[in-house]
Amino acid sequence: MSNPRSIKRIGLLTGGGDCPGLNAVIRAVSKTAMYRYDIEVVGILNGYEGLIRNQVELLDTSDVSGILTRGGTILGSNNRISPLQFPVESENGSIEYIDATDRCLQTIEAHRLDALIVIGGDGTMACTMPIVNAGVPCIGVPKTIDNDIIGTELTFGYTTAMTTATMSLDRLHTTADSHHRVMVCELMGRNAGWLTLGAGIASGSDVILIPEIPFSIERICDYLQERMQSPAGFSIIACAEGAHPEGGHQIISQVVEGSPDPLRLGGIGQLVAAAIEERTKFETRTTVLGHVQRGGPPVAMDRVLATRFGVSALELLMAGEINRMVVWRHGDIDHVDLGDVVTGQRLVPLDHPMLDAARAVRTCFGQDA
Repeated sequence: MSNPRSIKRIGLLTGGGDCPGLNAVIRAVSKTAMYRYDIEVVGILNGYEGLIRNQVELLDTSDVSGILTRGGTILGSNNRISPLQFPVESENGSIEYIDATDRCLQTIEAHRLDALIVIGGDGTMACTMPIVNAGVPCIGVPKTIDNDIIGTELTFGYTTAMTTATMSLDRLHTTADSHHRVMVCELMGRNAGWLTLGAGIASGSDVILIPEIPFSIERICDYLQERMQSPAGFSIIACAEGAHPEGGHQIISQVVEGSPDPLRLGGIGQLVAAAIEERTKFETRTTVLGHVQRGGPPVAMDRVLATRFGVSALELLMAGEINRMVVWRHGDIDHVDLGDVVTGQRLVPLDHPMLDAARAVRTCFGQDA
């Protein structure tokens, strides 16, 4: 347990992909530290790259004012750098990967940081564990549009991304209806289907394809045959990038060497559209929503959740509770052990009420059941 009276200066970083609400957390942590506890806040730039390369700046109240509604992060982020796998150029010009935990600790010592507050997803939390194991008090704040972090029922950024995806799917209805087409929209979601499931239900998508439920293209086509012959005459398919057919695999679009998560997914939407058009002869089009889902200002709910998370993270630290992550469970703020967060991902359970509700209104998941 840390001694709250010894906390005079903290470091704050945002890691992983950008996400609506990051600035709201930065604001909440910083203002609580500055106004309530007279603690200095040091912003670490560009995620763990900044901690490794000693790229920091002391924040003041003007830096964190007026940023509540802004998307992205004023500190910058990075989803390719890990303290345990930091790229350096060798004498012969090749790239080698080293353990840079000691460089992180040097930056922490050089700037007299008594603790770190780390805002990020499961990858960022995993990057934090070497710092925790080295004895630095850390508090995590869960961020991801995928809503797939173990221990929390909700992450900030998810609601905004789901709203953006829903609005995009709503707009596809117009073209699909006018031209009597099948429209496939590929959404983010590597292993967890929360984003596609939520947006699919909210938009009234006819078919929802998520990574947790392998699909049969034949079952989808049978369903579409029935629907296209009905008065509706069009169909919308919400498809997660990590969705895959029964007995098949996810579609890899790119391999990024040296990244902690080197496989980039993409292309399943086009594959599904081509298979549908070939089998049914229905005019089928594909839209890949991509990074539009990550951007823009956070919706009101994410602003509130991010603010509560940020305040709670600082209060947790000052209460002497260290190496914890703030979470949302059972309708309120709670916290869990940071080490428990990195053991896997929170996937959609096959008996989840959202799946039952979707099936009740005759949504197809590409399976008979």
